[in-house]
Amino acid sequence: MPKRDAIEVEGTVVEALPDAKFRVALDGGDRIVLAYLSGKVKLNFVRIVPGDRVRLELSPYDLSQGRITWRNRT
Repeated sequence: MPKRDAIEVEGTVVEALPDAKFRVALDGGDRIVLAYLSGKVKLNFVRIVPGDRVRLELSPYDLSQGRITWRNRT
């Protein structure tokens, strides 16, 4: 899938699951999606814990899953 088709949104990590997956509550609504870490985030050993603000890419085909591409510094 080309990157130009991805939908970028922001949210807050609600729960950390096994195998580097997370439940993320999206901004502006009550939607919760299942997200995994992108390659750059994994390679740089970025730690993500519940409560962190993150940027996600969602596929236009399945809006219930996403990929975490950035963790906002707070």
